Amino acid sequence: MCKMQRLLCALAILSTVVAQKDPHYAPGHDGMVHLFEWKWNDIADECERFLSPMGFGGVQVSPIQENVAIGNRPWWERYQPISYKWHTRSGTPQEFENMVRRCNNVGVRIYVDVVFNHMSGNWNNARGTGGSTANTYDFSYPAVPYSRTDFHSPCEAKNYQDPGNVRNCELVGLHDLDQSKEWVRGKIVDFLNGAIDAGVAGFRVDAAKHMWPADLKVIYSRLKNLNSQYFPQGARPFITQEVIDYGGEAVSKYEYNSFGTVTEFRYGMEVSNALNGRNQLKWFVNWGEKWGLLPSGDALVFIDNHDTQRGNANILTYKSSKKYKMAVALMLGHPYGIPRIMSSYYFDHFDATPPQDSSGNLKSPMINSDNTCGNGFVCEHRWRQIYNMVRFRNAVKNTGVNNWWDNGNNQIAFCRGNAGFIAINNDGYDLRQTLHTCLEPGRYCDVISGNLENNRCTGKVVTVDQNRNAYIEIPNNQDDGVVAIHTGAKLN
Repeated sequence: MCKMQRLLCALAILSTVVAQKDPHYAPGHDGMVHLFEWKWNDIADECERFLSPMGFGGVQVSPIQENVAIGNRPWWERYQPISYKWHTRSGTPQEFENMVRRCNNVGVRIYVDVVFNHMSGNWNNARGTGGSTANTYDFSYPAVPYSRTDFHSPCEAKNYQDPGNVRNCELVGLHDLDQSKEWVRGKIVDFLNGAIDAGVAGFRVDAAKHMWPADLKVIYSRLKNLNSQYFPQGARPFITQEVIDYGGEAVSKYEYNSFGTVTEFRYGMEVSNALNGRNQLKWFVNWGEKWGLLPSGDALVFIDNHDTQRGNANILTYKSSKKYKMAVALMLGHPYGIPRIMSSYYFDHFDATPPQDSSGNLKSPMINSDNTCGNGFVCEHRWRQIYNMVRFRNAVKNTGVNNWWDNGNNQIAFCRGNAGFIAINNDGYDLRQTLHTCLEPGRYCDVISGNLENNRCTGKVVTVDQNRNAYIEIPNNQDDGVVAIHTGAKLN
């Protein structure tokens, strides 16, 4: 009997852990987009008019908890909490709840970027976006409330060979909460459970690397199941944890992936390295764990995020648009990991504020007639080469990589089962090859150069012959370095 109880307990824990790695996408949806610094009402509109029709799985939204309002309003003020009230420049609690409901109703899930490693740094007369005040120099945050006893003793996190220093000291001067304290855990759990009640599918946990895994495990175990109005009974919140691990430090990503997914920072670095000519694409034949990456189901993958696009000159971003589209196509075309697409605003220096008016209110993206964005927003997710690869990903779901081809250098191609085929040319000369596509004979629209509309292709047409081969052409001087075809873009 005792053995049976232990077995059942172990199985229950295992199923909970696995469930925390499930993003809970609705059928026919896949891929997450980070709508960085968007307002809640605008995200709700985007779910209905674009993300759901294009098959996107979910949206990572900016932090929802009240933050200190800082001078010129840099983007990073969102990562300096003053309370757990849902009042930010993105909107009110009512607007947040309305967004979650509207997005869920069209099959697009919401994941909240949550900040509970720390509160703010020191600011004179600190006032929050919802009107709360704090004496930051005295570690007093009455709107929570937190006092000095809820924080680790002040010290600077600077020795990344010492896990205690990384996890018990202040990250860039931000007051470090002690998650081993029951009062602190309770406040964090209440905050997260409120968002679960509203209908979110899960969380991106900021600065998880700077918290002890054992404390996080306890916090996650106390979270409610997801709201059964939108999710199956017993569904657990999706967890992805920000652990920056390029290797060589005391804190490892493998300390966190047993109880949630982890942000795989090496992914974007390695893809960027290859497309920037520092490695060859042919080596991606065994892309994934053999490169030292996390197991596929444990990895949230991305080319760039809001930090790396500002702080890492080696990472591809929207500013290198051709290579960036190639990188995202490889990410969405390959089955490894849980992909997240970055959707940015234009910036020319690290602290550049999001698009805002003269009063400091966030602006709304302007949607142009060609489906691109204006008003200071880049909206990479609305680039044809990216949203059509989301559709590609949906078309090839549950298939692996087969029939890999490369030219021994930087031209590669592979099939996804019998459902899709993608070729990438990152060499300095043209790709002109007859390749095996694995697809049924017929004529297909290349979804990179155009769309399938009214049974015609607005871009290239690829003809697959009786042997499932096709002549693939990617000139070096053309706008796009990718060709992609799939069963959902076949001409009748």
